Amino acid sequence: MKQFQILIVEDDQSVRNLISVTLKVHGYTYTTAVRAADAVMLSTSLKPDLVLLDLGLPDTDGTEVIRSIRSWSNMPIIVISARSDDADKIAALDAGADDYLTKPFSTDELMARIRVVQRRLSLLQSGSGESDVFRNGDLLVDYKAALVKCGDTEVHLTLTEYKLLKLLSLNVGKVLTYSSIVKEIWGGSVETDIVSLRVHMATLRKKLGDVAREEPLIRTHVGIGYSMNRY
Repeated sequence: MKQFQILIVEDDQSVRNLISVTLKVHGYTYTTAVRAADAVMLSTSLKPDLVLLDLGLPDTDGTEVIRSIRSWSNMPIIVISARSDDADKIAALDAGADDYLTKPFSTDELMARIRVVQRRLSLLQSGSGESDVFRNGDLLVDYKAALVKCGDTEVHLTLTEYKLLKLLSLNVGKVLTYSSIVKEIWGGSVETDIVSLRVHMATLRKKLGDVAREEPLIRTHVGIGYSMNRY
């Protein structure tokens, strides 16, 4: 069985060492890069299972690395950056990053994000990603029948609500920005559509019983977008 391989792209030696030691303790294989050019080269030659990417690299911005990788691969990319502005997060996610972790970060949170990626990859490799039925905790989505259930109870959704749920379930564990969701559902990205998105998402979460859940199915990333938690 191929060992899970991670590429660390980080020019700050202390942060790079922290991530490296954390991965080593948890039994992961990893390779490090300091410059964007090396990151692109290594992602092409090694084809890692996951890239942990800093944005403030010495030769070019990390978003260019994301765009380069996305031109040929869907390999998961988690951004780890000191940039905390929503605009930076949105730019990275819209470029194709799967997740965004702000420095300083806890190693426990980093490992949790990595495990989400591993679970998603396992589902795809096992063929579950191609299934007509999606299961996540007590949520069941039958794509073929357009049927949604929470436990034994059928959930009746509008067409837009169902499309939103399907989009989130097909990208479980991945942060989807407002603009990417609006583009997928409505084909545009105007402010009125983003307002509509918030309204539809609030109704969808109510129907899924998220208010009563200790850990909601749909996670809100304020100022950025939404993701579906993997149970």
